[in-house]
Formats: sequence, C-alpha cells, structure tokens
Amino acid sequence: MASASRAVSSGSPVVKWLLRVLVVGYLFMLIVWPTAYVVKHTFADGLTGLKDALSDPDVVHALRLTAEVAVTSVVITSVFGLGISILLVRYTFIGKRALSVLIDLPLSVSPVVVGLALVLVYNGRFGWFGPWLEAHGVQIVFARPGMVMATCFVILPLVVREVVPVLEELGDDMEQAARSLGANAWQTFWRITLPSIKWAFVYGVVLSLARALGEFGAIKVVAGNVGGETQVATVLVQQKYQNFEQQTAYSVSFLLVFAAVLCLVVVALLRPKEGQER
Repeated sequence: MASASRAVSSGSPVVKWLLRVLVVGYLFMLIVWPTAYVVKHTFADGLTGLKDALSDPDVVHALRLTAEVAVTSVVITSVFGLGISILLVRYTFIGKRALSVLIDLPLSVSPVVVGLALVLVYNGRFGWFGPWLEAHGVQIVFARPGMVMATCFVILPLVVREVVPVLEELGDDMEQAARSLGANAWQTFWRITLPSIKWAFVYGVVLSLARALGEFGAIKVVAGNVGGETQVATVLVQQKYQNFEQQTAYSVSFLLVFAAVLCLVVVALLRPKEGQER
C-alpha cells in the first residue's frame, strides 16, 4: 500500500494509465455496455421497433403521462428547491442542520418506501387524509397528484445540492451592496442572485428532469399501473418485457434514455466555458 501511494503521489505514468483503464472499464461495464445493448436491440430491425411501439396507444399514453408528471414535478421542485437553497445559505434559524439533513433523505430512502408512505397517508379507505380528501373530490393515491408527489420527493435534493455550493462561494457582498443602494428583496433576487446562480440552477433542473423521467419504484406503488390511465413509461417497460414484448420494451427504454441524454447534452453545449460565465 505504501509503495502504491508513493507511485501515485510521484505521478508514475504506469499508475496513471492503470487508473484510467480501471475508470474507463468501470464506466464501460456499468453504463456504456448496457446502454449500447438497449440501442442495439431497439434498432435490430431498423426503425420498425420504434414505429410499432409508437403505434401502440398504451405506449403513447404512458410516454405522454411520464412527460407531464416529470415536467410538473420539476417545476414544483425547482421553485421550492431554489427557495430552500437561499434559506439554507442566507439565513440562520433553529433547525437549519435538521432541514439540511432532511433534504438528503430521498438519497438514502428507497423510492418504494416513499410510495408506500404516500399510500398509507393518502389512501381513500384507511389513510390519514385520504378519506377526507376523496370526500371532497380530491384523489391522491392511484392518480396523478400522488405520482407528482412521489416524483417530487425523489428529485428534491438535486436542485438544492447544485445551487447551495454556488451561493456559498458567491457570498452576499453584491446582494448587500444592492440593498444599500435601495433595491428591494425581489429586485436583488432577479438582478443579482438569480443571474449569479443561473447555470447551477439550470443544471439542477436538467438533472431533476432526467431523474424524473426514469423514476420507477415510488410511482409504481402510488400509480396503480392501469394501462392507458395511470401507467408511466418505466412501469410499461417492465410489463412489456415480462409479457415477452421485448422489442417494445427496448424501444420505450431507448426513448427514455435518449430524452435524458439529450437534456444533458443541450445544457453542456449551451453552458458557457469557465472563463466566460461572468
């Protein structure tokens, strides 16, 4: 171990290349190979698989529902995530550390547990609030509100953990200068704070969108999995694969991967280089 440590610290070319090979091999086995396998089987017969999948009404509905739930969840989480970030960095209050820990809770709790918790709380038969809500015409579980809530919980930390470090690095000197010159809270936010953190915020939003498109566990529990009504694309992939409709499963999986990768690529292309951000 000591010799290995000295080799790394001394910048040995052999060790550097070995580490590179290990990292590239790890990423290849974990990401590139499975993704390439899906792409290969999606286009095994050309575009026939995609055309057949998109001609299925259940597939079209599942993709549309997935997009609607993902976008709605991202909008809600982005607004609250930005507010929580400013609260954690710019203000001191009792329970600040507890709030910071709670923000990371979705990263350590299984999404299935989240879905089960929502069912126990909002179920119309035996939930805490479900019977009262359904009596007033509001259904949470096995409907879109529950799906949005489950997705919001899963993606909650992504915006916060992108914005908080940038706010901490920037400090509040410019904000204090703006307030000393007579700017109110909204003017300071729109003209100073938001432009300074815009790329961290955008990247957090994109990560949230990519994660929301691929959510499976929590939504499967709260959605009810009714084809053409509450079935999202990820659950449909599982169903199609288990029903020996692999071509459709591969095609829908490819569309989800393509949408997530496209979001990341667009942000990477639009984001200015390090020296051009200011």
